[in-house]
Amino acid sequence: MEIVTKKINTANAIASGAIALKDLEEKITKVATRLSKTIKMDGFRKGKVPLSLVRARYADGIKQDAQKEAVQDMLQAALKKLEIEANQVIGDPIITKFEEKGENIDVEIKISLTPEIKLDKVESCIPEVKLPKIDSKQIDERLEEIAKHKAPLISAPKDKKLENGDVAVFDFEGFVDGKAFDGGKAENFELTIGSGQFIAGFEDAMLGMKAAEKKDINVTFPKDYQASHLAGKEALFKIKLHEIKIKEKVKLDDDLAKKLMPNNDKATLADFKEEIAKQLELEAKTKLYNEELKEKLVENFAKNISFDLPDLIVEQEMDVLFRNALNTFEETELKAMREDASKAKEKRESFRGDAQKSVKVTFIVDALAKERGIGVHDNEVYQTIYYEAMMMGQNPQDAIEYYKNNNLLPAIKMAMIEDRILTHLLDSKLDKKQDESEKKQTTTDDSKKSEDEKKTSKPATKKTTKTKDDK
Repeated sequence: MEIVTKKINTANAIASGAIALKDLEEKITKVATRLSKTIKMDGFRKGKVPLSLVRARYADGIKQDAQKEAVQDMLQAALKKLEIEANQVIGDPIITKFEEKGENIDVEIKISLTPEIKLDKVESCIPEVKLPKIDSKQIDERLEEIAKHKAPLISAPKDKKLENGDVAVFDFEGFVDGKAFDGGKAENFELTIGSGQFIAGFEDAMLGMKAAEKKDINVTFPKDYQASHLAGKEALFKIKLHEIKIKEKVKLDDDLAKKLMPNNDKATLADFKEEIAKQLELEAKTKLYNEELKEKLVENFAKNISFDLPDLIVEQEMDVLFRNALNTFEETELKAMREDASKAKEKRESFRGDAQKSVKVTFIVDALAKERGIGVHDNEVYQTIYYEAMMMGQNPQDAIEYYKNNNLLPAIKMAMIEDRILTHLLDSKLDKKQDESEKKQTTTDDSKKSEDEKKTSKPATKKTTKTKDDK
């Protein structure tokens, strides 16, 4: 078999050649012979089924297997001619031509290769990391929040008016069209005012009430209310407020710090404030990274690091982006694409830029992960899915099985590695900045110390001189 190969660029190649029909016939015979040794057929012992009968009954499947073997042989020969190792091939090669002509089948195969990536521009892609300063006001506000959250509820004075944040203890009964409805009645119900737990307008109408006060509240159920027989209906609620509960004022002192830091029996309020400052700094850093710097870093990768992309991987990513976007299209647009294939093709093509960017960044991240030894263990992936499912009220095991069955685990793992790499790069910039700041501070301190030493030494010199003069 004569094979012609062409390397389009460092990430793509094409191989073309002709498979002789006589060679294919030999492969068909070999495949049929192998099959005859394993299949069972009524009237024959295993391994004794006549070859002609096997070929007749399984003709289509045997032919397909023989063609696959012939194409695979051609692919291996092409890789050898291109001097490419099998592990350099990425994705499944695509047969772009398979035409029977005379005594041959003309075949063309498109091959994608792992791209060659230079990471020398990575450092220049990392944006400046400037963390916001945490001031004492922020620390004090967070301390107040924590103390209030931990504080026990106590009964408010009888003359207190109900405010947002207070807990109301009350009875209520709801009526629609003058009739009480199921689920619309409760006694000694506790509701945090302002939480939005009740129908819009209900909690606002309770503001200003005092203990033992009764009131009628008119509200309208939302049109999308889960109970369809109440959806959109006007309702009257008769309520009686029994008690108002408020958070007890907690003293901000060392005793509170010890309660909040149970592992440190010598904890002081200053110690706890330090912990709050660290938490606020971490939150500020996370917010800055996630909302601004990671995206900027990714954009810089896409803009400044160039290499050839495997066409087949880009096409696969375009398919993914196109499918994911289908549920966002208007019905008229979907109808137009169903009726005209060229419109669907045009729409799919519109995702090429995003697909190229996504593929490029994925390869850069993968190369960086290998270079810097950064990875994510499978257990971490499962834990992430587990906790996210719990937070969303889903069954964690069902969520894991869903991701497994739909082959989504690799994508999640890659996303986690990307996040870890981006954080690592931004942190490296932050560390360098801190090191420079510390060096600058040390230099300033040394300079100040030197100045102080000079100031300290001057009086001593004067005193010595004066003593000599005295003598």
